[in-house]
Amino acid sequence: MSIPEVDAQLGKLKRSRRLKQGLALGLLVAVLVVTYFGLGFVNFEVDEIIDGFPNFVDFIAAFFPPNFEAMTIYTTDNGITGLEGIWASFSDPGRVAESLGSPRLSLVRAAVVTLLLGFLGTVLGFLPALLLGVLGSEQVTPFPFNFIFRGIMSAIRAIPAIVWIFLFVPFGPPSQATAVLAIATDTVGNLGRLFTDELEEIEEGPIEAIQSTGASRAQTVGFGMLSQVSRSYIAWTLYILEINTRIAISLGVVGAGGLGLYVRNQQDLFQFQNTAAGIIMIFIVVLSIELLSSRIRARLRPSEHEGKGFLQSLRDLASPGKWLGLDRDKGEKS
Repeated sequence: MSIPEVDAQLGKLKRSRRLKQGLALGLLVAVLVVTYFGLGFVNFEVDEIIDGFPNFVDFIAAFFPPNFEAMTIYTTDNGITGLEGIWASFSDPGRVAESLGSPRLSLVRAAVVTLLLGFLGTVLGFLPALLLGVLGSEQVTPFPFNFIFRGIMSAIRAIPAIVWIFLFVPFGPPSQATAVLAIATDTVGNLGRLFTDELEEIEEGPIEAIQSTGASRAQTVGFGMLSQVSRSYIAWTLYILEINTRIAISLGVVGAGGLGLYVRNQQDLFQFQNTAAGIIMIFIVVLSIELLSSRIRARLRPSEHEGKGFLQSLRDLASPGKWLGLDRDKGEKS
């Protein structure tokens, strides 16, 4: 390459760099301008936040120490307060079973209700999400007809679950039943879109191999397409389960039951120490689901943990380091 050509390339690179820097600077300025005027539009006053900070500190201090008196029916009836409520509840499994079988309010029952809302919503939404997700892929439905199904999923995703629960008012006021419907509907939109995106990335080789055998369209979709994304579909479903558990807590605040309703009721009664106990239970439930889901999804990723038998997998599940992501296999270190 001659010197003039080198100079031309160098000049082109410099102009490209200056253009990128200019665009980045313009984007930063735009963000700052929108933020400035946006804070004024929503009446966000920094002075008020600073002046109210001491009151905020006093408010948070009222949450301590957390009171687990409502952990189970046993601790409520016997007035066992504070952290002692945890030990008194779980020292006898019968006390937990009693709380689960009673309609009376308890943190144990509220936690189970929250988990069930997220789980049931995910299960009920899975099949419709799978159907729309598959039909929304151009691999299955020719363009532009696949956008009919994509549009349905987009319309569902545009409405949050906390709004869906009010759209199901004809079935009854916000309750555990309508919360399951709202979460299931939300799952159809979110999970279906993830399914569609996965199908768009599959390889053509297996599809062509199945078609060459004279397979029907349904067989091609099942064995040539879905077989390639089955693990990813399970992993995405577990991920949506994590999200749905948090959604279930939010829906509880508007009357769907579970931990969200417990926290709201205690807050309305100005029982801040009880509220803190509910918030801690929310943290435990959400963190537990995320740890469980993340470890299972890690097992489902391709080319990970190869060559392990069933017993080895069981030993890994019993390893705290594995659950917390602290241990690594020797093969990964090399």
